[in-house]
Amino acid sequence: MSSFIFNVTFDCEDPGTLARFWSDATGYDLVDERDDFARLQAPDARGVRHILFFRVPEPKSSKNRVHVDLAASEPEAEIQRLLALGASLVDDGSEPSWRTGNGTRWVVMQDPEGNEFCLG
Repeated sequence: MSSFIFNVTFDCEDPGTLARFWSDATGYDLVDERDDFARLQAPDARGVRHILFFRVPEPKSSKNRVHVDLAASEPEAEIQRLLALGASLVDDGSEPSWRTGNGTRWVVMQDPEGNEFCLG
């Protein structure tokens, strides 16, 4: 028997604000919000079940060692939508090193608290 990823957890300054960003970005439902914690739930049984956000006292200090990869059927439109939600662009994926063997272009972005994620 093996394990599977049930939750993805973010340490953050403002759990509610960050949870609302990721809810808008992914379609996950905001199901629990308190001052120090927020929880999103997947809209169906596929993939990661929950995304959790915990308030921590220390600020983000370096590049993430783990990040989330998002996929979109229309990446260019999705980049613009995520920017409008408060994301920022880190790397537009134009360098050949950001392309996979099947030609997928990975764009590196940051959420409103600076957590990196990729969109392919």
